Amino acid sequence: SGSGKTTCARTILRGLTPTRGDVHFQTNGSRINLSTVPERKIKPLRRKMQMIFQDPFSSLNPRMTVGDIVGEPLVIHRMAKGTELTDRVVDMLSKVGLKPEHRQRYPHAFSGGQRQRIGIARALAVEPEFLVCDEPVSALDFSVQAQIINLLRDLQAELGLTYLFIAHDLAVVEYMSDEVIVMRRGKIIEHAP
Repeated sequence: SGSGKTTCARTILRGLTPTRGDVHFQTNGSRINLSTVPERKIKPLRRKMQMIFQDPFSSLNPRMTVGDIVGEPLVIHRMAKGTELTDRVVDMLSKVGLKPEHRQRYPHAFSGGQRQRIGIARALAVEPEFLVCDEPVSALDFSVQAQIINLLRDLQAELGLTYLFIAHDLAVVEYMSDEVIVMRRGKIIEHAP
């Protein structure tokens, strides 16, 4: 706690401007230094990089339906509208284990695990290449954690995603990771397969 994991993740996604160092992102065969990309050129890159937040309840707008929440990134990035938008929202909900009729409901009507599935669907809606998973299961019951972790693994294999998975639980880290980095006070103190 307090080691800088979330700050690092937000800096990688350019939610925060880096004060030093480089952040390299490889997409479409080219390598981009995100730390030097002008703000006006970040929006197209954001579509390729998305985040799943720790607290599924506070990360979802309580005044929006699930359909609007999952569809909003598609509208912002001008990827779909009308019936195509509805179809893509339904497809995303189905991918994460929710029903088409759930799109008419509001976040408060769902359990914590279901809300996290909504957050995952929202992140996947724009077909990203890279997902930052910022402690996506720490706020969930133990039995639900396993379901969400397995969902994330299945989606990673199906969609060819790269994850930056932030967690305290070393068993979860071992299960999810190819490489592990341990941070303390904003610095990497260990890095290993």
